[in-house]
Amino acid sequence: MINATWRLFCIQASWNYESMLGLGVGYASEPLLRSLPGGVDGERYRAAVARSASYFNAHPYFAGLAVGAICRAEHDGEPGDKIARLRTALAGPLGSVGDRLIWAGTLPTASAAGLLLTAVGPRAAGPIALLVIHNAAHLVVRLWGLPAGWRLGTRLARALAVPPLVVALRLAGPVAALLLGVALPIAAAWLVRDLDLAGRVAAGAMFVVAAVIGRWLTPQLRGARLGLLAAAAVLIGVSL
Repeated sequence: MINATWRLFCIQASWNYESMLGLGVGYASEPLLRSLPGGVDGERYRAAVARSASYFNAHPYFAGLAVGAICRAEHDGEPGDKIARLRTALAGPLGSVGDRLIWAGTLPTASAAGLLLTAVGPRAAGPIALLVIHNAAHLVVRLWGLPAGWRLGTRLARALAVPPLVVALRLAGPVAALLLGVALPIAAAWLVRDLDLAGRVAAGAMFVVAAVIGRWLTPQLRGARLGLLAAAAVLIGVSL
């Protein structure tokens, strides 16, 4: 179990478009499959490792639940087609829960806390707060997920109904929105605090223009393209 837990931190190291997280799931699962009847030279081990490395797409922090459940099903002697269906059934819920809790919850919350502390306290406090909050959240999820999946096996749906997770999902979005709503104006005021009136008006105008352009071009500007455009705008602004 310890080896599998450590390997979960490398689950995205072999991410690819063909199997998504599949190879990482296989790598994390392998230590738990060594004790199958016949050992590492047995047919059950080879078949289980091959199944564990097949296509899988869910939130990487919640993948430990799937690893534990799949390995437990292998040890319980479940048929291969049933295990394959279990993998498919787990991908959607684990992806949805992870996106809501992490990408739409704890990460924006950590970012807002970092912005607030940077603006009102020592500058080093902001990055530290961001790293501590975000990493604490995903460490808790990873360390809880693998044992929970192993314990429940094919009954994994029960793990997604535990009260702490239900409450966290209910509060994550509203808390993140509230903190960002407080943090962004304070951070913006901190950034322009040394500008004169003309500079503040110019900064406000640039923000409005950027918001309008971003809203207009959002379908075309996603991911790396939007990031590159933002970086170019910053460089131009600094050089002026």
